[in-house]
Amino acid sequence: MFIESQSTFEKFLAQAQKSEYLAIDTEFLREKTYWPKLCLLQMAIEGAQAIVDPFKLSDMTPLASVLNNRRVVKIFHAGTQDIEILLHETGTTPKNIFDTQVAATLIGSSQQIGYGGLVQSVCGVHLKKEDSFTDWSRRPLTQSQIDYAGDDVAYLPQLYHKIKQELQSLGRLDWLTDDFRQMEDPKVYEPDPRNRWRHLKRVSRLNRKQMAIAREVAAWRENRAQAANVPRKWVMTDEQVIEVCKRAPQTIDQLFMVRGLSDKMSTKEARELVSVVEDGLNVPEQDWPKPITQHKNGTNVDEIVDLMTAMVRKVAKENNIAAQTLASHSDLVELARGHDAELLHGWRKSMIGNDLVDLRDGKLGLSVHKGHLMVEPL
Repeated sequence: MFIESQSTFEKFLAQAQKSEYLAIDTEFLREKTYWPKLCLLQMAIEGAQAIVDPFKLSDMTPLASVLNNRRVVKIFHAGTQDIEILLHETGTTPKNIFDTQVAATLIGSSQQIGYGGLVQSVCGVHLKKEDSFTDWSRRPLTQSQIDYAGDDVAYLPQLYHKIKQELQSLGRLDWLTDDFRQMEDPKVYEPDPRNRWRHLKRVSRLNRKQMAIAREVAAWRENRAQAANVPRKWVMTDEQVIEVCKRAPQTIDQLFMVRGLSDKMSTKEARELVSVVEDGLNVPEQDWPKPITQHKNGTNVDEIVDLMTAMVRKVAKENNIAAQTLASHSDLVELARGHDAELLHGWRKSMIGNDLVDLRDGKLGLSVHKGHLMVEPL
């Protein structure tokens, strides 16, 4: 069903309220906008499938009622971006989520397995890829595009039922509860402008005082990009932000010494930015950001993390779980330093966390016997 009217859209949603599940996927563009532009919404319920053209609808918010209905399982594959779009379009995140990419890691799939690869391995179907990189904002859509978009939800219910059944047989279904509950949290998808400086390219080359300026400038850029709904690099590139922080300009003339800024900014915007730089310069030293490099793996735990990684790979293989799902590198670093980590909670604690602590504390050792890694008490 191809939906191009508000009334048909709402009739389908009424059907979805009675379904066991709602499989969802989106097609979007964000090359020229800050917020992703929804170009197509694909949905599948029991006995029906719909492809919705949001350009023809007057209101997407009726979808919120179904998204909030916990009796209906919302099925995604790698759904983080889809959920971000749904939040922006409807004002809410889906409740009762099942993400097939996340779930598949507990039955032996790789951490980032694609939808096509999972469909082929679980359902035995090879999906076409002709329209994987297409301009979904153009109209009219071709039949090939519509077929491709429909396939993106057609197999989600089958994946859901098969993966869920296998997880239940392994006693692992409850392991996903915390992961899926976190995906429901709107804060996950709401960017904090005050933290954007951490993601600047080459920010680690700045000193702490310059980082204080970067925190203010990056937040200013983020707020302007959101308000204008344009990519942040259209306001200022990362390179320009870093250069401004190094120069710490006190006047508009000094600011425009940074290449390209005079072409992008009005005098009013430049005056604002100079004031923002001044705010950064006035931050007390005790409130300067801590260097990014402190979070990187230090030489003092390199060897411990290497041993932990070997144990994680062994246990992951034995339990048919993606190693990265069992224990991320950052978690191992935190644990090696004696800090709290995800590994010390839930199912990970009993499967690997307790043993990793014993390894770190010298109570367990690793050896090789006949080509196999062995874990032995010391």
